Amino acid sequence: MINKLALNLIADVMGWDDADGTATREYEWLRLMSSVKYDGYSDFRAGSRFLEALAAWLKQFEPADRPVAYEFVRRRLVYISPAEMQCLIEGFVPEVVTPSLRRKAAEELGIKPHQVWGSQEGTAAFSGLLRRTLIVGLSDGSRIDVLRRANSKRLTTEQIVPMMDVGREKWEDLAKNLADDAGADAKFKRIYLIDDFTASGTTFVRFVDGDWKGKLTKFNKLVCNARKELGNAFPIVENYDLHIHHYVSSMQAREKLLQKTDEAETAWAEKTYGSVTVTESLLLPDTVPLKAVRDAAMIDLCNRYYDHSLFVRLQKHCEQAGQTDMRLGYADCALPVILDHNAPNNAISLLWAETAGADGPAMRPLFRRRDRHG
Repeated sequence: MINKLALNLIADVMGWDDADGTATREYEWLRLMSSVKYDGYSDFRAGSRFLEALAAWLKQFEPADRPVAYEFVRRRLVYISPAEMQCLIEGFVPEVVTPSLRRKAAEELGIKPHQVWGSQEGTAAFSGLLRRTLIVGLSDGSRIDVLRRANSKRLTTEQIVPMMDVGREKWEDLAKNLADDAGADAKFKRIYLIDDFTASGTTFVRFVDGDWKGKLTKFNKLVCNARKELGNAFPIVENYDLHIHHYVSSMQAREKLLQKTDEAETAWAEKTYGSVTVTESLLLPDTVPLKAVRDAAMIDLCNRYYDHSLFVRLQKHCEQAGQTDMRLGYADCALPVILDHNAPNNAISLLWAETAGADGPAMRPLFRRRDRHG
């Protein structure tokens, strides 16, 4: 009953007349997409799911602007559902880690990668490399619980660190378990830093006000300090292979990460790692962000239905990206992307912003965001 009322409200807001079958056709699509995808968004409130949120979101626009907003949701919105995110997480080890280690094992044995599984020597070399691989989650979004369950027969609990808050006791525990499995002198040779999503790349590593900041900087300092404290007992080799992996990445973020890691290569006096590899389970093509020519009508809505108090509230965070407003989201990424557990602030602000209208029209979110920046 609630579903039917929400559909009727959307039809009323949009001014659909079923004489030409528009309402019936759109009802079918809305029912399908809400049940299969959008209702899974974690921050919808009790008694309200996608259809109710969509009706309220569309209503904030003038009647002449509503078809543009609805068509954007219909054709351009990219929503990564819980099931889709789980597939990306489950594919990380077999599709990213395994091929890399197989190539490394083949290189060490002087054979072709496809020959690794053909001998006990090859299998043993691969298994040894896998056990000497440490996986570090960078946030709740790394979904370590899902990763562990998906790889219970491939990885041990003792080579997965759920967060970066690693203290002396944990390092010693990692070292002991690795020694028990791979020999007294065994150390981790490669580290995977994993997170769920990157759109700008600046959160991971950036140079601000004469100082390097970001998750990579924090991890590098963590390793450097732990190595000084533990000495030879520290369980990671010098100049380890560093792999930066995101389940979802924009093309812009990938390019920025490659640029900034290259800069850090020469700028950092105490760089703990050797090589750096950037990978992703899903790389969003550069056709995903809104572009002026193709998406002019929606960008116009972003400009007109915008409350600048949003920028004022997030000003310190925004200025680090060199921007003067939040119309197109953080770092002007202009993404139409929503993750199942939160709305990225890199998405256009019309999708997630909630303001009272202190400096422009009040903004109502389609997908309410949990914002850690204020």
